[in-house]
Amino acid sequence: MPEAHEMGYFTEENSVEVVAGRNKNAKDARLREAMEVIIRKLHEAVKEIEPTQEEWFETIQFLTKTGHTCNDWRQEFILLSDVLGVSMLVDAVNSRRPNGASENTVLGPFHVDGAPEYEMGTNICLDQKGEDLVVKGRIMDTEGNPISGATLDVWQANDEGFYDVQQQGLQPEFNLRGLFRTGADGTYWFKAVKPKYYPIPDDGPVGDLLGRLGRHPYRPAHLHYIVKAEGYDTLTTHIFDPDDQYIDSDAVFGVKKSLLAEFVTINDPEKAKEVGFNAPYLEIDFDFVLARETSK
Repeated sequence: MPEAHEMGYFTEENSVEVVAGRNKNAKDARLREAMEVIIRKLHEAVKEIEPTQEEWFETIQFLTKTGHTCNDWRQEFILLSDVLGVSMLVDAVNSRRPNGASENTVLGPFHVDGAPEYEMGTNICLDQKGEDLVVKGRIMDTEGNPISGATLDVWQANDEGFYDVQQQGLQPEFNLRGLFRTGADGTYWFKAVKPKYYPIPDDGPVGDLLGRLGRHPYRPAHLHYIVKAEGYDTLTTHIFDPDDQYIDSDAVFGVKKSLLAEFVTINDPEKAKEVGFNAPYLEIDFDFVLARETSK
């Protein structure tokens, strides 16, 4: 004999109640709660859009192609999540911090474990290609105190918009990557090159979708950071070039106003000599503020 929650006859009007009701005996309460919301929102969308059978089949075909594009080194569904702003929204929900703390943004697909640890001031550009850049700043807590022993895992694309893992054999291994550790004053500095904007992979179904929506696939120029210190929340973030042509239209919505960094041209030959560059070169001075770790 069917149970009460299995006795709903499906209609357009009661579709949510009938479908969600079938999940009453779900073994995982969190799953049941999540599916109720997903079913409600999905059914609301169908009722508002009123897709034709042909349009719904096209949607199914798009999702099928997205799955077929995934392999060991490419995750097209993550890319879809990125361009729909869902990745950034999930990150925002899970990275709420007190006022004054630096903001998170997406990790991106090109982080590599095991980057070499360097002394402060080391040049992480191993092939000396690109426009010279000095990046410096402080790692502090929300009260302005320096954080000693904080680690900065940094990586970036080169002056052509490629990461080393995209050009194996052309770029040196661990090019434009490095790990740095702050001293008692919380300061950091290293040498690099000015990064360039680049496209996310757009040769698959997600790229086709962007084209049909009249959107470009580009990310504005940025440097990546993972900043860690004992007793503090880990910060995964970027800093961006505010003058980049794509700064207001990042394909994955990763730009935040607080993460815009000023790229200052330094024409002073003496300063250039101190850092081991020829003038002119570029300089960024950007501080990161870590929030105290909280139990969740």
